[in-house]
Amino acid sequence: MSGGDRHTVPVDVHLVLRRDGESGPEVLLSRRAGPVYATGLWHLPSGHLDPGEDMVAAVIREAREETGVLITAEDVTAAVTVHHHPPTSSGSGSRIGVFFEVRRWNGRPQVMEPDRCDGMDWYPLDALPAPMVAYCRAGLDAYRAGLPAAVHFQRPGDRVEHSPDGPDRTRLLAGPPTGGVELPYRLRAFAEQAVGRIAYATEVSWVRTGSRVWRLAGAGGGTWYLKRHRGRKFHDREVAAYRSWVPALGPRAPRLVAADPEARAVVVSALAGRSLHGMVLTTADEARVQHGLGRLVRALHRSAPERPAESATAADKVKRHLEGARPYLAEGDEDLVLALAGAHADLPQPVLVPTHGDLQYRNVLLDDGGDVVLFDFERSEYGTVTRDLVRLSDTWTGRPDLRAAFLGGYGRALTSAEELRLECEAAFDAVSGIAYGTSHGDPEVTERGHRTLRRLHASRHL
Repeated sequence: MSGGDRHTVPVDVHLVLRRDGESGPEVLLSRRAGPVYATGLWHLPSGHLDPGEDMVAAVIREAREETGVLITAEDVTAAVTVHHHPPTSSGSGSRIGVFFEVRRWNGRPQVMEPDRCDGMDWYPLDALPAPMVAYCRAGLDAYRAGLPAAVHFQRPGDRVEHSPDGPDRTRLLAGPPTGGVELPYRLRAFAEQAVGRIAYATEVSWVRTGSRVWRLAGAGGGTWYLKRHRGRKFHDREVAAYRSWVPALGPRAPRLVAADPEARAVVVSALAGRSLHGMVLTTADEARVQHGLGRLVRALHRSAPERPAESATAADKVKRHLEGARPYLAEGDEDLVLALAGAHADLPQPVLVPTHGDLQYRNVLLDDGGDVVLFDFERSEYGTVTRDLVRLSDTWTGRPDLRAAFLGGYGRALTSAEELRLECEAAFDAVSGIAYGTSHGDPEVTERGHRTLRRLHASRHL
């Protein structure tokens, strides 16, 4: 150990707020303005640690102060560490920058400090804007390469902004070879208490749900799924469904292995099969899938006694959703939805049954024997039969054979009141989806909503 004073450096935190764009992953960047370092240059939302503050708390605070988004500590993951030295003439001034990736948050990013920032937007990782701070670009270069660290020591005379034609001062550092991803400590401890030592974990989260899911491989064999719910409500719903209704599906659904309400996490068994989402099937095979789904959904709906509906209905929320969706609706859409809301209010009071709550192809597996498997019960609750069919009915558009196959498996046709109720609830779901999708950058959900409204317009003109 050398003598003398210890070398100390400031610590910066940088927020890599990431979403999936049309052409790949995108990150949020802001443009510095006013009397600040690197004014006029693009940079990640970032800042210094306050005295006594930890790095995670700091990046959460900077996110809130600069962009207005709210982040929980559980959704902050370490991405890259950069040892940086600016282009000063003195030998001092180096710093450590810690870049954190966040894929889940609440709120819509916006400029919160206009005296320090005059622009904010999403940019593809492979098409970053110019001019950009070279220090920030070094961290993003390491992040794009999937590497844990970089050294970025600039020399006197170098420019603060990244220049593709200038000298490359970034040295990327690889980490030790690893298998899979590292689980958060508390979740690993919970999972290993349930299933034994974990040899390998792979994140398989569906980004837009907000929950996180990992596929676990046990050191002694066996495969499970670990899921951390985005909120207590979803955790409680899924655990309750697994303990009460899901057993009625037998081997056609996972079983609950363990639950931790404090961590909002569950471990469930793994079932073989491929996701139906995006799968191309022959006409006959898809009809068989729908028939199998009908039988499975019927078993779920009959897994517990029916209940009478309360007086409040989904129609009570439609005006609130219309407020968010109105700028994106086509001519006549609002009138259609309001007309169906009126018709819904005149329908007889329905009974409620145990429902899946998010019945669509991405929550269905097809095994090698051609049988369907249902999973993801975090939206399960008592609801109407028709509400559970709304999202699946999107697959029936132009395919009356699929509708007939499903209802054949379900064991009965819909009554005339249920047919109307399905139209009403489809309209409510469409407006809700458009409001949500446009505000959260989810084009698939948005398009499904528009597609549903076009279908309802067409059916009412027949």
